[in-house]
Amino acid sequence: MMMPKTIEATINGMPVRVSAGTSILEAAREVNVRIPTLCKHDDLLPTAACGLCIVKVGGSRRMPRACATELEEGMQIVTHDPELTDVRRSTLELILSNHPNGCLTCGRNLNCELQTLAGDFGIRQDCIPRYVREQEPDNSTGSIILEFTKCIKCGRCVQVCQQMQNVWALSFLQRGIHTRMAPAGDIGLGESPCIRCGQCSAHCPTGAIVENDETVTVWEALRDPEKYCTVQIAPSVRVALGEAFGYPPGTDLTGKIYAAMRRLGFKAVFDTNFAADLTIMEEASEFVERFVNGKGDLPLITSCCPAWVDYMEKRFSDFIPNFSTAKSPQQMLGVLAKTYFAEKQGIDPAKIYQVSVMPCTAKKYELERTEEMYASGYKDVDVALTTRELARMIKQSGLDFRGLPPARSDSILGTYSGAGLIFGSTGGVMEAALRTAYFKVTGRNLEKEAINIEPVRGLKGIKSAAIDIEGTEVRVAVAHGLGNVERLLLEVRRAREAGSPPPYHFIEVMACPGGCIGGGGQPYGVSDELRRQRIQGLLDGDRGMPLRFSHENPEIRTVYNEFLGEPLSEKAHRLLHAHYKARPAYQK
Repeated sequence: MMMPKTIEATINGMPVRVSAGTSILEAAREVNVRIPTLCKHDDLLPTAACGLCIVKVGGSRRMPRACATELEEGMQIVTHDPELTDVRRSTLELILSNHPNGCLTCGRNLNCELQTLAGDFGIRQDCIPRYVREQEPDNSTGSIILEFTKCIKCGRCVQVCQQMQNVWALSFLQRGIHTRMAPAGDIGLGESPCIRCGQCSAHCPTGAIVENDETVTVWEALRDPEKYCTVQIAPSVRVALGEAFGYPPGTDLTGKIYAAMRRLGFKAVFDTNFAADLTIMEEASEFVERFVNGKGDLPLITSCCPAWVDYMEKRFSDFIPNFSTAKSPQQMLGVLAKTYFAEKQGIDPAKIYQVSVMPCTAKKYELERTEEMYASGYKDVDVALTTRELARMIKQSGLDFRGLPPARSDSILGTYSGAGLIFGSTGGVMEAALRTAYFKVTGRNLEKEAINIEPVRGLKGIKSAAIDIEGTEVRVAVAHGLGNVERLLLEVRRAREAGSPPPYHFIEVMACPGGCIGGGGQPYGVSDELRRQRIQGLLDGDRGMPLRFSHENPEIRTVYNEFLGEPLSEKAHRLLHAHYKARPAYQK
């Protein structure tokens, strides 16, 4: 086996040895040197758009851009000196001359890469006359807001939308000094193919793309004595929220979040993990019906991700017969809060105001996606907040989050298994479903050493595995990031068109890279290393749970015994399932 070629060079006089093909920007990090940049992101290919990462190369007059230039043998790189500092400051001043001076009212205030660099370079006044083109924000999706005047044309959002997500809702229009980011065709974002995943906002360095902040709406509800405010938190929120309060990524803060919710004024605190267990009961039952009893098309494809549902209806509507009809955990808990919980507690469901805290901007869209999201007779979930919005609410409230003692959820809709917990990471839904599907087919649980289904874990874009159930092979696949999803579904479509058996029996899809832990509403700064840490937090939690199978959750059993009957019953279908229809990518 050939060893990869290595390159030896110096950076600021320090020797560095890296693999061939490593950029100067990446090589500098190996010797603990940070070269400033606004356009390069670890998830994305270099574009060299911002011009901040210029460096000097010994023996040459050129100043290459470090993000897009590979380190070469013997190079003598200088990354910082007075001349480079002056050039970078001038570049920043040019960028700021076309940027509004409204940091105090910006959604990225104190968490903006441009603002941080301006502070680092000591820019305290306008050195170039400021010209900002007036343009109204676009809030047509209801989930994310485009603030065009704050765009610095770094190209991150366009690359994410086109190359990583394969959605093509955003593009650059016009040329030269008139270049601007906008929805393709210069239409409203809500009319475009946008699926509201929020990956554009997660990768934007400024406040040009932010979530639709609904914290004021929730504060008003909490202060309304006529409303009975309840809340649920998604699996991945608990291992990401702490980043806003100085905790390492992946730190599980479930108990502290429950405590904060009660202190904020919520009268009942539920956990979406409970509904994840419920989703597994319905989805695993669907799979057994199709795989064992032949009632439905294979492969069965998961449906918990609203951005993926939107994408499927627009781009892959021929797979609607393959789609699980099970609603997402958010919606299942919402409908149970206004039916089962209301009935048990003797509360008028009209007074229940259900808030969900999700890692995802598309969850805001899901609340009103179809009339089935009003299955309780009311809007099942009233408001969906992102992890970032919850962090702001906790800070506004004056709570010492780090000092809060842990609390418990309300047990009626709050107990969960490890299977429900791992829903937040890529492969987690598949793993949880297989644990219960195995039980439904064989009548017994997977052996302890087989509970962790390793082949569906990790950050590889497409993962596949063959699982043995009583001598029968079950072929599964997991895809995350919609660019990977398309490749997987095209494989399935080709087999179908050729009249061949499906290459897989069960497929899990999540729109965001890494799954919900990398959702568009999570704390900023996403990278694969951060995704791994958040995933590990969920896996560690699962490993330490006394319950690791959804079908063993005692509250799930109670809900079925007292209210739903059994999985896939008429009542379960009416409350917990939805239907899909083909829709055009461009909306009128």
